Amino acid sequence: MTEERYHQIYLSPIGEISLVANSQALLGAWFHGQKYQLRGFEETVFLEASNPVLQATCDWLTAYFSGIDLPALPPLNPQGTEFQQKVWRELLKIDLGQTSTYGQIAKSLNCKSAQAIGGAVGKNSISILIPCHRILGSDASLTGYAGGLERKLYLLALEKERNEKVQKLREME
Repeated sequence: MTEERYHQIYLSPIGEISLVANSQALLGAWFHGQKYQLRGFEETVFLEASNPVLQATCDWLTAYFSGIDLPALPPLNPQGTEFQQKVWRELLKIDLGQTSTYGQIAKSLNCKSAQAIGGAVGKNSISILIPCHRILGSDASLTGYAGGLERKLYLLALEKERNEKVQKLREME
């Protein structure tokens, strides 16, 4: 018997996000029209309904876009090669509002090719929650983002603003 897959649309301030999950974990989160949208799920028949994983994801995204304290990430299970999985786990180590480069990720994984890292980052199937938008070019330039550079800029600015507010609150204490 095939495992049930659930699909739900989340309406974010920067566009619709398609969410896909099974009963255990989030499998994908893509902006409408982004590169690789629903990759690997082209033949899947979805239940157009929520489940606890999708509800937890929506709660997390709402907190993220609202600038309030983030709950724990929902369980994540992106589909990819072993190398891609390593890269995506490394992305999860980048703190909110911080950035890294393809070269820094390559160095941390003892990988000689920043291009290989870029390929894995570009195929991340769980936008925002696995923060590939926090990766910059070696010269700190905005580089490719499957959701579009305008969205990447928005997400980075949102996180910077959140961090500045937190810093001000700490200074007031």
